[in-house]
Amino acid sequence: MVIREDFETREKTFIAPYGCLSVASKGRLRDEEPCPIRTAFQRDRDRIVFSHFFRRLKYKTQVFLSPLGDHYRTRLTHTLEVAQVARTIARAMRLNEDLVEVIALGHDLGHTPFGHSGETVLKKIYSEGFMHAEQSLRVVDLLDRKGDGLNLCFEVRDGILKHSKGFGDIIPDDPKEAADTVEGRVVRIADIMAYLNHDLDDAIRSRVISREQVPRECRTILGESQPKRAATMIQDLIVNSRPDGREMHLILSKTVLHGMTVLRRFLYDNVYRSKSVEGEFIKANKILTELYCYFLQQENMALLDKELEALELQKCKKSNPTIERTVCDFIASITDRYALELYTRLFFPSPMV
Repeated sequence: MVIREDFETREKTFIAPYGCLSVASKGRLRDEEPCPIRTAFQRDRDRIVFSHFFRRLKYKTQVFLSPLGDHYRTRLTHTLEVAQVARTIARAMRLNEDLVEVIALGHDLGHTPFGHSGETVLKKIYSEGFMHAEQSLRVVDLLDRKGDGLNLCFEVRDGILKHSKGFGDIIPDDPKEAADTVEGRVVRIADIMAYLNHDLDDAIRSRVISREQVPRECRTILGESQPKRAATMIQDLIVNSRPDGREMHLILSKTVLHGMTVLRRFLYDNVYRSKSVEGEFIKANKILTELYCYFLQQENMALLDKELEALELQKCKKSNPTIERTVCDFIASITDRYALELYTRLFFPSPMV
């Protein structure tokens, strides 16, 4: 018996009936020979961790653009916190920890530079239908590995696609919004738990808000500190969720769900739309809009090809994209600092020596 088969056998002894076994995967877009050592989901995790797109997350904004402080979150540290929250929940519920981890690690691969501001500008200038969750799926299916994609398992791709619905319900009622696996649904909730905690923490650290401004009911229900809030949310989900045969119903108590909902609204009103954050996002919108328009021009096609090559982001081989789609992929793929450097190079005068 190869190592992978031994582990797949052991999975059956500790993963609950409602969890997703590696051997039960619906497969990949293209068939592959199984790895002799790693399960299908472990293999997918490694593909994401070694991806160029994953490494770029360290220079993409979470909330605060190009923060100078060493302790502010980036899109990469957000991703790692989501993975840890999801694994903690999965272990307690006897779910497939490898599956929740790989979905969490891949969920924001398609996120734009400058946080949700970048997503907003691409909605405006490319398509109202642009969503970072769909772009993340496009990354793993069509863009990574120079256009070959990572060829991930169906369950991973499904979880990445359905991890976010913007300001939608924390636990959606519509089955179409929910991932096919319990593991995918856990990642969606873990994503919200993570950003509620760390975005509040960063906002207080940056003095955008004070601790005293946080609604009293949130502090009373969830706790005063980041570790306490995280523990409250995680434990509440674990304690209140109910198994039903081959299904697990993810449930938050009304009290904690209310506290999380109030906190999310508070962050939208007082942090994400605050004058200091919004002012920087206006600048980011200008940068991305002008870069997008510049690379749509026929005379700049050669430079676009050069930039795509530098990112190892050759034009997608499989979907025959329009120039607008290609430029959108390029803008969504670059980091904050890459966008700033490129904008400076293209639009600022070069000093004479």
